Amino acid sequence: MVKNNPSFRLRQQASQRNFKKDSGKKPNKISPSKNDKKPVEHVTDNLIFPGGDTAFKVLMSARFCAAIWSHITDCDETFNYWEPTHYLVFGKGLQTWEYSPQFALRSYFYLMVHATPVWIYHKLLQPNPLLMFYFSRCLLGLACAFTEVYFYKAICKEFGVHIGRICLAFQLISPGLFISSTAFLPSSFAMYTFTAACGAWWQQKYALAIFFTALGSILGWPFAALLGVPIVFDMLVQKKLYSDFILWSILAGLSIGLPMIFVDSLIYGKLVIAPLNIVKYNVFGGAGPELYGTEPFSFYLINGFLNFNIIWVFALISPIAIMLNYCFVPSKNKSTLHLPYWLSLSPMFLWLLVFMTQKHKEERFLFPIYPMICLAGAISVDIIQKLLFRCWNLIKKMPYGTHYLDKTMFVMVASMGIALILGVSRIVALYKNYHAPLDLMMELNRYPLEVNVPEHSQIHVCFGKEWHRYPSSFFLPNKKWNIHFIKSEFDGMLPAPYSSLPNATKIIHGHFNDQNREEPSLYFNVSDCHFLLDLDLGKESDLEPNYTKRTNQWRVVASYKFLNAEESNKFARAFYIPFFSDKHLVFGNFTLMQSIKNKIK
Repeated sequence: MVKNNPSFRLRQQASQRNFKKDSGKKPNKISPSKNDKKPVEHVTDNLIFPGGDTAFKVLMSARFCAAIWSHITDCDETFNYWEPTHYLVFGKGLQTWEYSPQFALRSYFYLMVHATPVWIYHKLLQPNPLLMFYFSRCLLGLACAFTEVYFYKAICKEFGVHIGRICLAFQLISPGLFISSTAFLPSSFAMYTFTAACGAWWQQKYALAIFFTALGSILGWPFAALLGVPIVFDMLVQKKLYSDFILWSILAGLSIGLPMIFVDSLIYGKLVIAPLNIVKYNVFGGAGPELYGTEPFSFYLINGFLNFNIIWVFALISPIAIMLNYCFVPSKNKSTLHLPYWLSLSPMFLWLLVFMTQKHKEERFLFPIYPMICLAGAISVDIIQKLLFRCWNLIKKMPYGTHYLDKTMFVMVASMGIALILGVSRIVALYKNYHAPLDLMMELNRYPLEVNVPEHSQIHVCFGKEWHRYPSSFFLPNKKWNIHFIKSEFDGMLPAPYSSLPNATKIIHGHFNDQNREEPSLYFNVSDCHFLLDLDLGKESDLEPNYTKRTNQWRVVASYKFLNAEESNKFARAFYIPFFSDKHLVFGNFTLMQSIKNKIK
């Protein structure tokens, strides 16, 4: 019987532990059963794993590092979330067509959930807006750490502490989670909620699993409902919990949906169901996301390796590993408590099946399954260890009581070591190659402290071809500073400032459209700019001249290196390798300039 197996008994003990602060303590020693006639794959008595408190501390530290050092990787984060949040707090910011009442694809209620702590911080302490930006990011990192430690503890109970500790290590060192954990995006929010939903699901807390799934789908990103399909399958098909599913689905839907509809309708000035609108636009008859570019099938395969390196490879081969596990590892040594491997990992593969077949692909679309990628990778590593031990035992008979970890620990160590080296290399490359826009905006933020600026002055800061790298109005010193876009080779739809009228969120502007058509009236005259941020990559055109050469018009305030991706070696730009990368990378200059002729008055 499985319950007589030492492996099962120890996992039961591990699952019932409170994960106390003294996480380095060894579990009680378990003696092998007298009925066992050969080496068994049970957890050894010297297995060490982090407790809940320790896991939370290291996760929180990693997420706070991401909050400080990670750059904004997607302009959608800036213009659809940071900018309207800045408007909610300060009454000023940039508006996109998706927030026009004519389309109403985005929820202000979602923004208000994130903006409330920032607004309180602003009212109590009147901090610099830049501090508010990083304060908000740290809160996002804290929320992510809470859900991840819940996820980790559930893994230890469901899959065993060995898989749990491998997964935790993968979460800490993956560039993907470094990027996504503090991104102000619905896909990151869906990642938090799905991570929590999985933790509840594996502990058979179905009501909580339904609530977190509904929270991520209704308040965050409606497409995240797809991740809940396996949970529904488990409840309805396997457990026959019909009444529980209906009751908790209705309660979760009403408790989240009704406040959101009420607040959004009040702000937009008409009845608005934002999740329904975004589904209609992307799936049922709208212009669709393909207006904003398409990518080949290989996009996610390459992006997954960049963000998870060897972890991604292990995750993709996990179905093969699971089949080999069922075929060659004795059934009495299976390590899950409630659900089979295939069902627990099915949300990830269901998500990949849907999104890899879409023409429009973006890195952020895979955010919701990032922790699951770490789990799938950890399961593969664990199974590889078991299979290697089985092969080893066939070639050379192991002494009685030999545990598979005693002979295969090098597999785990090597996997973590490779993932750590490649993960740190990728994170360093991202910082060195792409952090210049944030550094320049910090220079601009300090400007009023170093130069006496008249209080009544309205200061105009301009971006050209690099408009999509603008980090947000939180980097401007105060409300007297205004962001503008000048004409460049880009010919799509740009954001526009919110109206200064009290009913700004209810006004339908003629300059917004859902076809990504250019609107010339939104461009600002470059001669009226007080400051200009521009990237010099050695190319010029009539619409995109090299402004740093116009020394009679512009004075360089600060300049930072920024990667010239087209001219750089692909591997060297993807991973930072000391000495090698420096020789094979080409950089341009991202420059902050001040107008010589247009003085601040």
